[in-house]
Amino acid sequence: MSAILELDRVTVAYRERRVLDEVTLSIAAGERVALIGPNGAGKSTLLAVATGLLRPDEGQIRLTGVPVEGLDRIDVARRLAVVPGAANLPFATRVEEVVALGRLPHEDPFRGARPADRAAIAAAIERVGVGHLLGRDARELSLGERQLVLIALAVAQAAPVLVLDEPTVHLDLRHQVGAMELLVDLNERDGTTIVAVLHDLALAAHFFPRLVLLDEGRIVADGSAEDVLTPDRIRDVFRVDPGFVRLPVRAG
Repeated sequence: MSAILELDRVTVAYRERRVLDEVTLSIAAGERVALIGPNGAGKSTLLAVATGLLRPDEGQIRLTGVPVEGLDRIDVARRLAVVPGAANLPFATRVEEVVALGRLPHEDPFRGARPADRAAIAAAIERVGVGHLLGRDARELSLGERQLVLIALAVAQAAPVLVLDEPTVHLDLRHQVGAMELLVDLNERDGTTIVAVLHDLALAAHFFPRLVLLDEGRIVADGSAEDVLTPDRIRDVFRVDPGFVRLPVRAG
């Protein structure tokens, strides 16, 4: 498969510290990839440069084969949807209005939402399961409920690449599993490329065929959970006893 998202020797530095240090990463169309690593490893910074929100000091990012710096925000939004780890809404906005923001890259600037846009919004609300929140001010939702609404926004956007920064951080266990199952469904049924930053190693290992492990701004391992999350690596990178990390046991 051809690469849909590529980072080529990307470096990002804050003062003297390299948050990303010559990172090269290629993600093929239709892959499901989890970015893992300890706090400060560079995971969220990698997402920021991959989505064009942060310009690297060195290196290049390509999205669907095109350098990100050559794309305007609408072009990026048609190719890639983002679910941030946290989002503050500055004014009263109903849940359905938040989800409808996902259609802005596709709407006619003069005619506004078309029937196809309204259908995509309704389908996203149903698919994520936030219909019971309609009519409510999104600012008044719990952090977990707001996270699900932001996922619905991204689903409505219908971009070929979906990136998520800690999508389960505010969710209870049932909704964590539900969110992961939704990502698997979007990937396997719709062909959406999924890239997610995750702190829960068990969720990453169970739901993602490919893990990319970062430490101190570098990729230190890239592959299946079995290859990446070895006891020695858990000890060296996360500085914990591997016995405290429970990973799913795969059949066969």
